[in-house]
Amino acid sequence: MRYWMTALLAVSVAGIAVAAISQQAPAGGQEGVQQQGYQNLTSEQRAAATRSFLGLGAVPDKAAAARGEPLYVENCSVCHGQTARGAMGPGLITSDIVLADDHGEHLTPFLKKGTPEKGMPAFATMADRQLTDIAEFLHVQVENVANRGAYQVLNILVGDRAKGKAYVEGHCMSCHKAETFSHIGSKFRSPEQLQRNWIWPSHSAYMTANVKTSAGSISGRVIQISDFRLTVAGESGKTQTIQRGPDVDVKIDDPLVAHQKMLMTLANDDMHNVTAYLETLK
Repeated sequence: MRYWMTALLAVSVAGIAVAAISQQAPAGGQEGVQQQGYQNLTSEQRAAATRSFLGLGAVPDKAAAARGEPLYVENCSVCHGQTARGAMGPGLITSDIVLADDHGEHLTPFLKKGTPEKGMPAFATMADRQLTDIAEFLHVQVENVANRGAYQVLNILVGDRAKGKAYVEGHCMSCHKAETFSHIGSKFRSPEQLQRNWIWPSHSAYMTANVKTSAGSISGRVIQISDFRLTVAGESGKTQTIQRGPDVDVKIDDPLVAHQKMLMTLANDDMHNVTAYLETLK
């Protein structure tokens, strides 16, 4: 799978996190999140929002983790892997002991004693500070796996602008007017946001459904859809769930269906080329 498809999935998960936090938080506490929306947040804000939603616990001490890394590599990596994902022994990313710990209060005494009967040696001669630093290193590894909101995109303006223009003219103009791309390069805070939005637009392009049943017709915005049921919201906002079956006729209007099809064929070079071109339209 192309790396950008994985990134989009991560963005979607973290976006759900921000939405949930925005609904639960008081007006003052998450004001920046509420007003900006996920795609306009800094990487630090995205990481904090995702951390809160996933309940990841205390923020790791990165300075301590940096001290703990060589200690971990020397003493633990042979069994548990360079980044605690497992080797001869189990990975520690999902370890109950690691996840229950905040800043070494549980891990430090555990590492002191070990579990020799299970093959885990005791580190009784290591100082508590060193063991706490190892604990912080493990927490950073958990953070790296669980909190994709902390991911930072490097320079992505590496494409061929002329080829990007040709791609837009050949693939996009049958649905979009030229005005759609007017000044698009200045509408987003970063090339990353621009790229994410042209691949999967974030505007209110709702999927709608027209459902015919033996009891009548129902139309509205799709809230939830599966092979078994469909939930729609009418103009009043009231939701209704319909169980799908042979006597239920469902017609879906999805304004992003063309983008869904594009995702199946979009190559990395095309993605970079289009982004480089759109960035020039200021």
